[in-house]
Amino acid sequence: MSADQTRRDLISAELKRVDGASPQVRPVLDKHAKMVLSPFRFLRGAAQIFYADLASGVLSLPEPLLKAPLTRIVGDCHLANFGFFSEQGSYGDTVIWAPNDYDDAAEGPAGFDLARFCISLFLAADYLEGLVAGRYSSEEGFRTNTPPDGKDAAKAARSFLKAYRKTLVRIARDPEERDGALKGFDKGHFLKKPLEKARARAPGGRKFEKKSSVAKLTERTRSGFRFDPAADKLDPVDLALADELEDIFRPHLDDSILDVARRVGAGTGSLGVDRFFFLVGPDEAPTAESFRETHVVEVKQQRPAALTYHFPKLSPVNRMTSAHLTVDCQRRMMRRPDLVLDEVAWKGTTWLVRSRHHTWLTIDPEEFLEETDPARALKDYAKACGTALARTHARGDRRSVRFEKVMAAAVDRCGAELVACASDYAGLVRSDHGLLVGMVTRPGETLHA
Repeated sequence: MSADQTRRDLISAELKRVDGASPQVRPVLDKHAKMVLSPFRFLRGAAQIFYADLASGVLSLPEPLLKAPLTRIVGDCHLANFGFFSEQGSYGDTVIWAPNDYDDAAEGPAGFDLARFCISLFLAADYLEGLVAGRYSSEEGFRTNTPPDGKDAAKAARSFLKAYRKTLVRIARDPEERDGALKGFDKGHFLKKPLEKARARAPGGRKFEKKSSVAKLTERTRSGFRFDPAADKLDPVDLALADELEDIFRPHLDDSILDVARRVGAGTGSLGVDRFFFLVGPDEAPTAESFRETHVVEVKQQRPAALTYHFPKLSPVNRMTSAHLTVDCQRRMMRRPDLVLDEVAWKGTTWLVRSRHHTWLTIDPEEFLEETDPARALKDYAKACGTALARTHARGDRRSVRFEKVMAAAVDRCGAELVACASDYAGLVRSDHGLLVGMVTRPGETLHA
């Protein structure tokens, strides 16, 4: 059997195991159609293949990075899983920059997160180069400024690791540094303008009633706020299901249920996962005050964290039910976790209950091309992610600074080797993407993600 066929079989088997269908089936799953768009999208939708390669030795990380004490890790750590959000879900007004997706969080080596993020930098640069050259397409508008290349991605990866290491060193000297947060950026920093945009959408901000997460999904009626029937992210549910959802999940909500809808088309890795949105708040005539108290709570069917299948004996912590593990990790890793954060057993599986943040702003890769110097913007972005991720990892154990000391030394010793490893593996992901394109598309066929 050829190497390509062996690889094709692995990709097909892993996608079928997690998504319930092979990429060769018709109709093609929305998730697989989205993964075909670029290798960067492929990486985002196939965390399980990353862990399969780690387990088999196809991807071999520098040993010192795997010898540090285990901690809670993001699991699916790539540059699209960081962003601005208001802390404590819809209860806080402070906007920070940090990891924003904990669906694959688990206990594991921090090196897994570092490697996956660095790989994503190389694939993001490849994506932007491909957009400008016409190899890839995008529904987002973009300029044809000079995109970052592989050398720029390597510089960004080194800056990411340097910021990560320096933050761990600061925490080792002063453990209270764990509870720091990125709340401001200097003029000229790539994230300065997005931060201002995020703050404007927070409660009390000038665009809260029009641009906040809850505002984009709701409409004002005479009797109160309801989900907007025209919202493209939501589908209505029938009355019987709405009644059942309200009966099952009402004990975990803290106000009246104003409306319920099905969430559709979210992300890449989570496409196809059943989820619902509750609109929760005062059941009264709509006012500016009642709108501020109105928020969205998400109920999501929780899959096992990506690393647990291929590393079943890595940590006893990971034997928790899927939703409970997510709740546990999110509470530990976030500085001020969501106040509505719970798990519920329903329909033979576990469901994650969490408030959606009033402010939720992520960066599309295309936005780097809007900058005069996209390579510098990518480097700014990577440094901010390194600082935020170090604090996130450090909160896994507050009893000592053993992790911080060992991991800082490991990054100092092996950073260059890790960047080279990430660059090589990004090449394999590009090859895997080509194999997936061959499995999913047929002559004369056009897929719509």
